[in-house]
Amino acid sequence: MFASNPFAEISASIAPAVMQWYVVAMIVLVIAGTLFDVIHKGSAKYFFENMRSSKGKGARPVGGGELMSIAVQTGVVDVLTSGEFCNQRRRLAHLLTMYGFVLYLVTTVIMIFGYPTPATPAPAIVAALWWLGALMVCVGGYWFWFFIRVDVAAEGKPALRVMRADLFVISLMVSATLGLIWAALQVNGSAGAGLFFVLYIIATTVLFAGVPWSKFAHMFFKPAAAFEKRVSEANGTAANLPTQTRDDPEQQQRHSMELLRDAPMNMGLGIKREAPRHY
Repeated sequence: MFASNPFAEISASIAPAVMQWYVVAMIVLVIAGTLFDVIHKGSAKYFFENMRSSKGKGARPVGGGELMSIAVQTGVVDVLTSGEFCNQRRRLAHLLTMYGFVLYLVTTVIMIFGYPTPATPAPAIVAALWWLGALMVCVGGYWFWFFIRVDVAAEGKPALRVMRADLFVISLMVSATLGLIWAALQVNGSAGAGLFFVLYIIATTVLFAGVPWSKFAHMFFKPAAAFEKRVSEANGTAANLPTQTRDDPEQQQRHSMELLRDAPMNMGLGIKREAPRHY
């Protein structure tokens, strides 16, 4: 089953061209939604203005070689390994979801455009990576939603509170889940495959059409923001905020102990403050 291309199996009832045009439409929706989100929120304007301000106020210039090094660090630490997460459980869940989504998306495009019918069978590895990617999305997404995100005692929020920003992760989990169910039914010729395919298309459309109302565009702006932050630290501006040297662990520990010593133990709530384990 895991070596089968479910999109080729359904080509008997839905023309491959229809599926290909659907993928193109989803790409257009993502581009349009991201541009709308950036313009509406002013993210790009803020980013470039902050970059110019940081460059003008910098205590020292940052050369081309150093900029290249910062770009590599941003790509490796902040993008590829999600180094901004201090909580290792959340970091692992994020990485599972992120790389699963990449596999799920890329192999979907490969199978629909490159191997759309049983006459052109997809390599077993491509199909297997599609199944693996969808499973990784489910594992990372549900782990985050039910075992990490619900740990919100520090904020005093309901455990299963849903916000508009959650549209991306919810629609992604539902899309991957319905996709796996549909694919399993489709490959085995089981009844109900058609219904789950319709539900799968609806969830996937919500995922890509809901960019302006979700955090989807965040994945495009996040690397730029991380790069700008590293540049501002390198040139000495650090967004006009006081910084704590990363090269002195003893100073960091001493500062943390001072904050812990001076903070009230009940925070005015009449309860003992718990360890900061939510992030």
